[in-house]
Amino acid sequence: MPSICLYLHLHQPWRYQKYSIFDVAKTSNYWYEKDYYGKQNNERIFKKVAEKSYHPMLDLIEKNLRKYPEFKISLSISGTWIEQAEEWDPSLIIQLSRMISTGRVEIVGETYYHSLAFFEDKAEFKEQVRKHSDTIARLFGVRPRVLRNTELAYSDEVGVWASQIGYTAVLAEGAEKVLGKKSPNNVYIAEGTSGLKLLLRNYRLSDDIAFRFADKTSKDYPLTVDKYFAKLKKEKGDVINLFMDFETFGENIWKSTGIFEFMNELIYKIVKEGNFMTVSEEAYFCKPAGAISMPKTVTWADKERDLSAWFGNDLQKEATRVLYDLLPLARSQGGDVYDDWRRLSTSDHVYYMSTKYWSDGDVHAYFSPFDSPYDAFMYFMNVVRDLEYRLHN
Repeated sequence: MPSICLYLHLHQPWRYQKYSIFDVAKTSNYWYEKDYYGKQNNERIFKKVAEKSYHPMLDLIEKNLRKYPEFKISLSISGTWIEQAEEWDPSLIIQLSRMISTGRVEIVGETYYHSLAFFEDKAEFKEQVRKHSDTIARLFGVRPRVLRNTELAYSDEVGVWASQIGYTAVLAEGAEKVLGKKSPNNVYIAEGTSGLKLLLRNYRLSDDIAFRFADKTSKDYPLTVDKYFAKLKKEKGDVINLFMDFETFGENIWKSTGIFEFMNELIYKIVKEGNFMTVSEEAYFCKPAGAISMPKTVTWADKERDLSAWFGNDLQKEATRVLYDLLPLARSQGGDVYDDWRRLSTSDHVYYMSTKYWSDGDVHAYFSPFDSPYDAFMYFMNVVRDLEYRLHN
């Protein structure tokens, strides 16, 4: 049976509120006074998800770290999540620090603001990755050695950049349109680099938990540990990458489904009959099975597994264009106005503007705080207009 690499992603955006056109250019120059983000609403959401997901899942992970010296896990934590945790539930930071100190919880690097800046402004992307690394070092005393771009957005260009900066590996989606007959259960060399490792998500086995665990129409429902472990044992290759959002546990899939009991039993089963690896261990110990090229960007979102979840319609393209047109001035002014610009660069905001249909559209709508993509666009543009006014006055 291949080794198991379990990786979970912690993120919460600063959600902008329903900012009226009549509020533009009328309030003070400080984001917390202007309240672009509806802090009370963001606090309510963060505390709700903390109660349903962050606390119970972190408790589950920490208990298993204490019980099983063989258990290991990798996490990525966006800077916007850290900001909200520090303000509204600092016990989460303390618990994470305690877990990381075991040496068996690895933190993966990313953009601080969970942005897709790589595809718009490389200098901004580099600064956001650096800011994230500095924050992780300040809080937890470690620096990430493995990188994940937002939403696992990866192309050969991303790999070359990460290699030049000094990362040892990058996480990416194991999409069939790229792999062909190759397996996602092997480590590969990133095309155009001298040795950067590509760690590819096994999306079928990851989504069995993240999307199909509570789906009564799934052929495997109810998904038991025995059923799932039998699938793992049938896989060929060196390592199975199970990459998921942290909020899968308790928020997206409720406690009442038995998701926590499932994960607790699955960890026990893997410890007893298999082997856990962190992302760095996977990159170091697994021999590459060749090179993989992704000339076009691949992500872990929607059926297309490309950037269309964020740049797929004219609303999203216009919102991105207008925001990035303001970047040079925001960067030059710095301070609160630059912080505001960066919070607006979080990918969730244009995700809310997606006009896709069917199951992908349902997922976008589920995460959006707005009634429609058009409302998301309108209120976002009002905030950007106000930001533009502040930059010029």
